[in-house]
Amino acid sequence: MHVERLNKRSRDGKAVEKTSQTSEPRYHRISKDEYYMALAQTVSLRSTCIRRQYGAIIVSSGDHILSTGYNGAARNEPHCLNVGCERERLNIPKGERYELCVSVHAEANAIIQAARGGVSINGATLYVNGTPCKMCWRLIKNAGIDEVVFVEDNPESGDFGNVMRVRAQGAKLAHIHPVSREEC
Repeated sequence: MHVERLNKRSRDGKAVEKTSQTSEPRYHRISKDEYYMALAQTVSLRSTCIRRQYGAIIVSSGDHILSTGYNGAARNEPHCLNVGCERERLNIPKGERYELCVSVHAEANAIIQAARGGVSINGATLYVNGTPCKMCWRLIKNAGIDEVVFVEDNPESGDFGNVMRVRAQGAKLAHIHPVSREEC
């Protein structure tokens, strides 16, 4: 169903939407999780990786956006979009030989950008449009991020596509399964 959003509010202040199938007003507002996940997806459009685009957003407990990050080449390195992927050129399977990749994961870039700006992310929530790898989970825990909301994107998982919320500080790294991320 196509929804046409109108920039109007009802008398009680709620957003009003009208669908193309009916003229009846409909009251609907996406959840904060949906909102932040959509922003993470939008951030992923800045990715310079040719294999997969990931985006991350870090949000304070007071619902302020603190930082964003996407996967791409390290600062002042050539982008894969411009020079190609070294791992693809060497026919290296996904999930192997990460040391050849110039990409920094979206979660790591969001944490790094907060640090560069002097922004505390202790107690924050991280939203990412993919499953964090074990390396990123270590960064997330040490950065003091409390929760992670992510979309499962491990093709080997029977739960592919589910949106998950995990208390990061309670997550045990030994129980986190390796993820075959396509990004680098």
